[in-house]
Amino acid sequence: MESQKLSHEALQQKAKQIKLVALDMDGTLTDGSINISGQGELFKRFNAKDGLGITAAKRHGLRVAVITGRKGPIIQYRAEELGIAEDVMSGISAKKQAILALAGKHGLTLEEIAFMGDDLNDLPALLTAGLSAAPADAAEDVKSRVSWVAPHKGGQGAVRDLLELILKARGIWETIIREYSEEGKEDRQ
Repeated sequence: MESQKLSHEALQQKAKQIKLVALDMDGTLTDGSINISGQGELFKRFNAKDGLGITAAKRHGLRVAVITGRKGPIIQYRAEELGIAEDVMSGISAKKQAILALAGKHGLTLEEIAFMGDDLNDLPALLTAGLSAAPADAAEDVKSRVSWVAPHKGGQGAVRDLLELILKARGIWETIIREYSEEGKEDRQ
């Protein structure tokens, strides 16, 4: 099932309703590289612009969650840094169920949830969320089924692109710009 690409106006209407943004980890918050030694995963590379977007969005009332099939301390550490650890779901293969669980936990409708993912295992969640998005380098079969494709690749600003889209639609982005024009806000990157 392919989703119809939304007009600019329809995309803005959907984005305006979003109260929670759920994100896949590898290929969305990271570039998708998995760096493993004999002792386990060594590191993941994150984008500071994505991090600042997450903490600024959170400061302005937007919830951010992570739904990932992988497990490990790196995921939790990064989520704690960004202040989103309470909504990290790791080791998840049923991502659609995770979206439904987040909706129930926070009393949200599916139309109030956005999900960004990059590969086939993300499709059930993408097709369930009210606003579906993918990084520029997502699998073609994913990009053809989502509402919106970010101009940047995973781990290179795609999450920031989505957050800016939502925050602009909700009329919050200019407030964030004004705040930063006056003084830093102690947001983590």
